[in-house]
Amino acid sequence: MSTETPELMATLGRRRPDDPSRLEEFIDAMIDLGQTGQIFGEHGIGKTATFFSHIARAHPDATLVYVPAANLTPDDLLVNAPVQDPHTGELVLRQLVMSQLKPSRPYVLLIDDSLQAGDTIQSQLMQIACNWTLGEHDLRALGCIGVFLTDNESLAETSARRSDLALLDRMVTMRITANDTSWRRHLAAKYRPWDLTEVFALWASLPPALRELLSPRTLDHVLANAREGFPLRWGLPLVDGERLRLAEPSPDGRPGQNRTTEILDRIARAVGVPDPARIPDPVRRVLRAALRNRWTVLLQGPPGCGKTELVRETVREGLGRDALYFSLPVTNVEDLCAPVPSPDGTLENLLAAKFTGPEPKAIVWDEYNRPKDKAAFAKLMEITQEWSLAGRPIENLRAQIAVQNPPYHLGRKLLVSRNNIAQATRFTASLEVEPEDIPANEWLIARYGKDAETVLEWWKHDIDEEGRAWITKRTLERLIKLHRRGLPLEMATVYLGDGEYAPVPLTALIDRLRGRPVTGLRELARDVDAWEARLRRAADQSAEGGGDSDVVHQILANAELSQLKKHRAAVTRLVALLPAKLRATYLVGVSEKQQRFWTEVFMGMRKR
Repeated sequence: MSTETPELMATLGRRRPDDPSRLEEFIDAMIDLGQTGQIFGEHGIGKTATFFSHIARAHPDATLVYVPAANLTPDDLLVNAPVQDPHTGELVLRQLVMSQLKPSRPYVLLIDDSLQAGDTIQSQLMQIACNWTLGEHDLRALGCIGVFLTDNESLAETSARRSDLALLDRMVTMRITANDTSWRRHLAAKYRPWDLTEVFALWASLPPALRELLSPRTLDHVLANAREGFPLRWGLPLVDGERLRLAEPSPDGRPGQNRTTEILDRIARAVGVPDPARIPDPVRRVLRAALRNRWTVLLQGPPGCGKTELVRETVREGLGRDALYFSLPVTNVEDLCAPVPSPDGTLENLLAAKFTGPEPKAIVWDEYNRPKDKAAFAKLMEITQEWSLAGRPIENLRAQIAVQNPPYHLGRKLLVSRNNIAQATRFTASLEVEPEDIPANEWLIARYGKDAETVLEWWKHDIDEEGRAWITKRTLERLIKLHRRGLPLEMATVYLGDGEYAPVPLTALIDRLRGRPVTGLRELARDVDAWEARLRRAADQSAEGGGDSDVVHQILANAELSQLKKHRAAVTRLVALLPAKLRATYLVGVSEKQQRFWTEVFMGMRKR
């Protein structure tokens, strides 16, 4: 049943921007009454954020103890452990409670995602909710002044439903919508000097189904990308590998009209920024923005294209130190933290050493959608969602980057896990990375020299688009290594089983490596006078150029920046004889460094 009754909507219409929201009023009332509060609402509407901001503002003497229930293991809250009795000196068995529940000051306990906990945790949480106790410990005596449980009722995101009347009769329950939190006030303050009035009006005008898809959290991410000059669609999450579509379902359940482009264009116009379809060097630019702005970023791309190496290299440049690297298929819970008894009689979670210390940190979660087990992924979710581990904020954590493969590649299903929209919307920017977005070619040339140039010439000119999809940058490196050892090149390609390798012909590559005459940038530079004469003849015959013009243009367009710089003099002579419409393409969709190179070349043409 919807809570947006006429009376409620009238009340919302009378609220001033600075008035407390319904959720804030509910929090205060439950604290005053000493009642357990249960709050249900859709994901991404600001439930948790409201608790953090409101408790700090309205109850400055209290602290908020945040417990993400979905990330708990049975020993996190309470454990039986032998301790020394202070009176007799004997070892006795005591129940140790997690240290966060004894903060030495009044506190409000928030149990988030309470329905996503396992059965054992559910029992512990219900004891807290019903009696404000945990094992032998009275939370009121430990300073607790309020207990709240929050969650989304969607069966797609929860693992349980509360149906026991003995439990339900112990709580005061409120179901809220986005209109019951203060997200508009927080976004307006966050994005000053932008006036978001038109954005909020657009959001309010959308049908309920679209407002749920474009949740306040997702709208925040769209605005964050807009402020950086990135495509606004990067703020929309990737759910099961697919970009979220802002489409209202039709009455028969099938997807309705896709309004994504329309809505994002209207948001861009409202804040006065462009919405580019693409930007040059997207991966490095979004990583630098993440380090500046404390973002969580998701990069999804095909295997072997160089995503992870580029991430680690860019983070190293930005931080001056290596990122904290975790490969999810081999990451255990104990690699992150472990609960141990402490001298003060509480249960303290020890963090892995790499998470401690004041130095700046960035975390790379590689193979993000291939976790080893649910327990490790649960702990990971706390870090990506709340930037904390076992309830302890990670000091000076500047960015988190998750790297994953899509569910399908080249028509084959990959062994990756599914996510839900609540998990997907935790990333400020979600990119679908193409191989051309990764500048791995320059790295190959720098490391392997002429052999890399030869293999790349083959990859660019001798095989079709499907073949290039099979031959990843990782495969290119293997081809070079096997060539240098004199081994059959076929073994470097992907093995599909039963004696079958990737369906890519290697004959042209073998010929190139054996010295068959080919035309590349090296050959153009070696015989620049002859090619200059051929281009002059083509220009005399037609302003559009001829076949020789197309050959030179294709070679220059596909050349790497290091190759262009190496043969700069020849490039300047040849490009001056190409049709102007071909020269103009060298400035489109390339990196800033490439644009600078071509601008300098064109300026040099004028001086000749």
